[in-house]
Amino acid sequence: MTRMTHAVARHLQDEFDCWFSPFYADGLFNMVADNTSILDFTALGGNFRRQTDAYFRLHNLPIDYRGEAREYDLYVATTDLLVPKNLRNKPFILIQEGMTDPEGFMYHVVKRFRLPRYLASTSTNGLSNQYRYFCVASEGYRDFFIKKGVTPEKLIVTGIPNFDNCSSFLNNDFPLHGYVLVATSDARETYKFDNRKKFLRHAMDIADGRPMIFKLHPNEKFDRAIREIRQVVGDVAIYTDGNIDHMIANCEALICQYSTVVYTGIALGKEVHSYFDIDMLRQLAPMQNGGTSGNNIARVCRHILMGEPVNWEEFLPHA
Repeated sequence: MTRMTHAVARHLQDEFDCWFSPFYADGLFNMVADNTSILDFTALGGNFRRQTDAYFRLHNLPIDYRGEAREYDLYVATTDLLVPKNLRNKPFILIQEGMTDPEGFMYHVVKRFRLPRYLASTSTNGLSNQYRYFCVASEGYRDFFIKKGVTPEKLIVTGIPNFDNCSSFLNNDFPLHGYVLVATSDARETYKFDNRKKFLRHAMDIADGRPMIFKLHPNEKFDRAIREIRQVVGDVAIYTDGNIDHMIANCEALICQYSTVVYTGIALGKEVHSYFDIDMLRQLAPMQNGGTSGNNIARVCRHILMGEPVNWEEFLPHA
């Protein structure tokens, strides 16, 4: 989330006053996030919040926590599952952060009874209709969100930062090559079902004797995940941090569960495995535009800030 919005701000900061805030909420959510660890599995706390704060410090970004110190003309975020009250009357640009969760039981319940979208996790991302425009990864995803009910005129195919220049990951200093990379999930930490031991055995079947390494999700309980891998797979390399894009660039095959990093593997022509249908993922894969998505989204922002109309076709690769 933070890297994406920063990629947009880089193209606006010479013309406009850009400020950043960690993700925040109102009312009960805010009280719980500030005073307990119950929501540490979300962007409101825990590892996600620590990583956001560290990124702000690393890049010396100007911070206005909760947007309370200033009035703003535009709000840019990567989720609309919660839209803070103080920003609901501001023009809002939504950026697709990655793939969305499967449309399970809760997705249909939330849509049918108009329940809070966060109850269905990211499967309902984009369904608030509170944004001016929704900047998405590919034409495939534009069609995908239209089928979910998003207004077509609000969808703009800009590409998304972090997934739009995957060939750049080939130039890296990760020391290993030619392995099967297994990228695990934080499903259990976010209260979803995950038969981890079954997944590990499945990964071993796919590897079929090839060397394996594991990259744990940053939101996982590392001790438990490492213990399970040791029990089922044995003595293999397990990384709790490091650049997963570089690991993918050097791998022979990539095994994921529900992770967006599968798109990096697809863009680099790797053998990929996912809980999602691979043919569907190839249709949805983020467009590769040489890393210009941040600038494309900044152009959308600039149109709004200058009071100009936005034509979604302007941003198509063939436009």
